Amino acid sequence: MIRVVVVDDHPVVRDGLRGMLAGQADFEVVGEAENGSVALDVVAREVPDVVLMDLRMPVLDGVSAIARLQSTHPSVQVLVLTTYDADTEIVRAVEAGATGCLLKDAPREVLFRAVRAAARGESVLAPELTAKLFGRLRTPKQESLTEREIEVLALVARGHTNRAIGRELSISEATVKTHLVHAFTKLGVDDRTAAVTVALERGLLSLNKPRR
Repeated sequence: MIRVVVVDDHPVVRDGLRGMLAGQADFEVVGEAENGSVALDVVAREVPDVVLMDLRMPVLDGVSAIARLQSTHPSVQVLVLTTYDADTEIVRAVEAGATGCLLKDAPREVLFRAVRAAARGESVLAPELTAKLFGRLRTPKQESLTEREIEVLALVARGHTNRAIGRELSISEATVKTHLVHAFTKLGVDDRTAAVTVALERGLLSLNKPRR
């Protein structure tokens, strides 16, 4: 059972998400919050597997809440639900420790897959957001993957989780997530499997010769 906390300042959004998730046998909504401050209390009490986090909220915004959760409950995965005009905040959210980001109007099956992936510690980025972020990141210097991004993808290809990659490379799990999201945008993909596939196709990775 995947335990979920829903965080959004709009009651209608919380109600809608709770209703959708309740229809899945493997989800249990164990709490909800109207802002980041309340979310910290709910997470401390319930210790869920996944938090669905809005970004723009009163009292304490989503990015600040994610940063605090990363410090106090690093095992809790945060999946951001955002809107088209929040691309700057998406980068900040991932850097703060978010596992991934989806648009609020994503189809329910996409949301369900993303929650399950987040519970496994896998990074998720909506295709629309991949395109948006690529537009922000794409410069002559950034078109190619960095050496560290290639190292991270090589370990993904070998079946490592974000946490295991962090231990292997002596970096934080949040940093691993940041490298993965940057790699997603540069490769034009939205998940780990596609990133590895494209990187292999481009000759950036070799499964027989891990880059270390």
